[in-house]
Amino acid sequence: MALLQPSPLGGKKNTRTVGRNFQPIFLIAFTLLMMGTISVRLAYLQIVEGANHRKRAEANRVRIIPKQPERGNIFDRNGQLLASTRYPRSVYLWPMAHTKPGWTVVSSRLEKILEISSEEIEKKLQEAGPNSSSLIRIARDLDEAQITALKEYENELQDVEIHTEAVRYYPHGKELAHVLGYTRELTAEQLKEKKEEGYRLGDVIGQMGSEKAYEKILRGEWGGQQVEVDGAGRPIRVLGEKQAKAGKDIHLTIDLNVQKTAEKALGTRDGAIVALDPNNGAVLAMVSHPTFDPNIFSKQKLSQKDWETVQGADHPLVNRALSAFPPASTFKIVTTTAGLESGKFSPNTVLQTYGSLTIGGTRFGEWNHAGFGPLGFVGAMQWSSDTFFYQIGRAVGGPTLIEWTRKYGFGQKTGFEFASEETRGLVPDETWKRKVWKMPWTVGDSINMSIGQGALLTTPLQVAVMFAVPANGGYRVQPHLLKDNEEAKSWREPVHMKPTTLRVLREGLRKVISEGTGKVLYQPTIPPVAGKSGTAEAWKRGVKQNHAWFGAYAPADKPEILIVAFAEHSGGGGGSVAAPMILKIMEDYFQRKYPGKYQKPVEGN
Repeated sequence: MALLQPSPLGGKKNTRTVGRNFQPIFLIAFTLLMMGTISVRLAYLQIVEGANHRKRAEANRVRIIPKQPERGNIFDRNGQLLASTRYPRSVYLWPMAHTKPGWTVVSSRLEKILEISSEEIEKKLQEAGPNSSSLIRIARDLDEAQITALKEYENELQDVEIHTEAVRYYPHGKELAHVLGYTRELTAEQLKEKKEEGYRLGDVIGQMGSEKAYEKILRGEWGGQQVEVDGAGRPIRVLGEKQAKAGKDIHLTIDLNVQKTAEKALGTRDGAIVALDPNNGAVLAMVSHPTFDPNIFSKQKLSQKDWETVQGADHPLVNRALSAFPPASTFKIVTTTAGLESGKFSPNTVLQTYGSLTIGGTRFGEWNHAGFGPLGFVGAMQWSSDTFFYQIGRAVGGPTLIEWTRKYGFGQKTGFEFASEETRGLVPDETWKRKVWKMPWTVGDSINMSIGQGALLTTPLQVAVMFAVPANGGYRVQPHLLKDNEEAKSWREPVHMKPTTLRVLREGLRKVISEGTGKVLYQPTIPPVAGKSGTAEAWKRGVKQNHAWFGAYAPADKPEILIVAFAEHSGGGGGSVAAPMILKIMEDYFQRKYPGKYQKPVEGN
């Protein structure tokens, strides 16, 4: 019996064979697509991104050991060194050190030796970032004990490197603190601002004084070594080296001898002394007290004792030579000028003086409570008569007095290089008084201003600029600290006063010394002096403690040095407190410059 079998024609196909004929084509197309994609990707990586990848590979193989530039030296006008560099040893780590397996041991050991917390160390490394190819300084100015300990445990500290670096040094310490300022490591905020200028983590920068004012000149340019390293980060060979470019040296107008003598003369009193060449504004000395030692800022970390020396209640970091106070009777130079230039008074004017004057219902007293009888401008300057100058201020009026106050440079910065530290002071006027006190200007305001009181505020440096006008024949100078060979006329401009006004001023200032309130400076130990005293009413913690002023220049007929001494809350007068300071400075200056010409001071005086 034959078995019946289905015919293949028209029969059902096996489902497992569907599309089998297209599989080779699909596989070939897929393979070509993948190979094409890979080729395109390889071409992109090699051609388009090749340079970047080569840089990354190079960065893993190459390290840069930076070399800090040596900061320029600072000298005084005679070439004496004021600021230099010393070379302590510092500890450096690679940025990725804290990610290595042995970091716990390393950080623990460094913490004990360097007295820095491991958290602080890690913070520095993290701030640098994982892609940084430069060493990161974590400690500076190591002592011998720390160096010995690091060498003793060098087997545990294989990623730790010790290098010498340039650190600022001030050989005269406190004596020039406010002139030189100090350098300090950049803060995080400063680094953000300065990064585009080439500053980097760990850089030091001038923070005040000359260091800040001349930062671009003193700084120099970084150098370094390009080093090939192995997989463990160990140096194999030096690939190249760029020498660091030292900063430029600068010479200041400061005379170190005058500066030191001024520092001794001021002593422990709070206040300031400024000495100028009145002919061109060159600053010969600038002292402020209380002061500080700028060398402490070269330390890695300030101790509590260090902080206390710079953050006291008396603000030792503040430069009092650039801070504002009422100028008192030194300002009578301006009032005299305004009176004579206004046309309302002549050089021969004589006015009666009194024990007091009552104006607008207010009593304005004379400093001696009795008056001096009839006086002219020269006599009024000699005795510093308040009631004489009250009458001048009342007659010329506020606008004229204010105009001349500004011509002398008050109420504006002098142009001195320490712009961020210098205050403008204050010259009050009608607009200011209405805005601040909600009151109009009155005759009483003019009277107070005529003797340097009221709301008027000036700096010792501005007062020195004022004294320079009669000293040099009628020019307002721009005080400056960077020494150069420019002619005097480049640093001054005329105030445009009458020759007769200038003559009265010079005669009056000379009479102050020869017969008036400044006779302490009438000495054979120095040449003839011209000057003016001032005593400003002031209170401290509710107790009246006046400020004492004195400004003087010598020789009176052809001045070469001008000095302003200011004693804050001295409790005494300008003639008794501030003038003796000037005497000490002038004696030292003229005895040193002209040996044998003037009688030497008696020992002990």
